[in-house]
Amino acid sequence: MAGGSKRYSRNSSNGNFQSLPERGPVESLIYWRDVKMSGIVFGAGLITLVAISCFSVISVFAYLSLLTLIGTVAFRIYKSVTQAVQKTNDGHPFKEYLELDLTLSQEKVQHIAGVAVAHINGFTAELRRLFLVEDIIDSIKFGVILWVFTYIGAWFNGMTLVILAFVSLFTLPKVYENNKQSIDTYLDLVRNKLTEITDKIRVALPIGNKKPVAAAESEKDK
Repeated sequence: MAGGSKRYSRNSSNGNFQSLPERGPVESLIYWRDVKMSGIVFGAGLITLVAISCFSVISVFAYLSLLTLIGTVAFRIYKSVTQAVQKTNDGHPFKEYLELDLTLSQEKVQHIAGVAVAHINGFTAELRRLFLVEDIIDSIKFGVILWVFTYIGAWFNGMTLVILAFVSLFTLPKVYENNKQSIDTYLDLVRNKLTEITDKIRVALPIGNKKPVAAAESEKDK
């Protein structure tokens, strides 16, 4: 996998091969473009999350780091002995990884910080809008979501939700990609039905309707 720049193909519903869209490295993992790499990441991540749910984060981090260190030391000794026996000079076995540039440029840090700040500001403004009932319909829908979360919190703990989210991250995108047309059809039906119900509620609750901008300005002038 070369940074997601390579195109992949799969069988379409009519049996022909269909080109898949280009993906970045992270998207290529969750869309299983390289099954071996995605399987390794998914398995390692799932085992780590399950271990964290059973043991403390410090213990899991310490044991994983210890196992990694033992593996790298053993491999380093093995390669050194092999080179000594075969009288070769292949150099350090991890030379490729030691030469990787892991430093973050100032521009990259500023870009990440700018994106994070923009998301935080948008999230804060949306919460203020919902809690202060700028639009009563949106606030009611937000209240329903919070009410559903109370049941989810009673059924699952936080770590279980993280594990379910991780599994969903590696399964739902691929399922959606393979069944995009049928899923979009059902989603459109649900979206249209929700819009219809919301419009009826807005008509029944005039307090939830926003006045047009022109009407609001004319009232302000009076």
